[in-house]
Amino acid sequence: MADLLRKPAGVAGKVHDITPEGAGWGYVGFGLYRLQPGESAAEVTGDREVILVLVEGKAEITAAGQDWGVMGDRMDVFERKPPHCLYVPNDCDWTARATTPCTLAVCTAPGKSGRAARRLGPDGIVLTQRGTGANTRYINNIAMEALDVADSLLVTEVFTPSGNWSSYPSHRHDEDDFPRMTYLEESYYHRLNPAQGFAVQRVYTEDGSLDETMAVKNHDVVLVPKGHHPCGAPYGYELYYLNVMAGPRRNWRFQNDPDHDWIFQRDNPTV
Repeated sequence: MADLLRKPAGVAGKVHDITPEGAGWGYVGFGLYRLQPGESAAEVTGDREVILVLVEGKAEITAAGQDWGVMGDRMDVFERKPPHCLYVPNDCDWTARATTPCTLAVCTAPGKSGRAARRLGPDGIVLTQRGTGANTRYINNIAMEALDVADSLLVTEVFTPSGNWSSYPSHRHDEDDFPRMTYLEESYYHRLNPAQGFAVQRVYTEDGSLDETMAVKNHDVVLVPKGHHPCGAPYGYELYYLNVMAGPRRNWRFQNDPDHDWIFQRDNPTV
């Protein structure tokens, strides 16, 4: 079995520390801190760029030699408010001191240019519907391709209502063949509402060489090194996930599973 499902290491402090080396790939890193008021997290970016996402709660942030003040507004991720985020370039450091109970995601990928640190959101992030019927979900695009805000990182949030599917129809982005497709590693940080729930994520290739179906719970992370990766939220439970993607180029081009592409074609007849 592939080691794709990563459980949190406890309920406090740094509960996820996923590095490219630990994931067995080359680009995406993901960390998660769960802090109480007065507790701090601090890191040096080195040769990697970082997007800090205040998933929940508030924290005083300093980064790249600047005091960014108290960031955060969403006290429960399922409020669906746009998040407060901060881009921190390579060769810098950052510190976060929680002023309320705080969940802080640390999204990383190779940094190249030494861009300036900058706020991302909440201004400019608009919750957007995608899909129809039981494939309806809601997106907060934090740092996707249309925004020239990073060298490598692509970051977005998805809210999937009870009983619905997302990252569906099944699609993959595991070949470096732009513009047909781009190679992008991807991580999914999952949350459930109510918290005791579960969701389902399948990661599979068309040739069957990888085919894992996982029951994911609150604060779990799933790694997607290749293949298709749909998610389902059982009736009674709302699913949130934070996606981090990165690869050799900062473009998101994917191909649907041919077996299920008819669903996309039916729902998008003019595309």
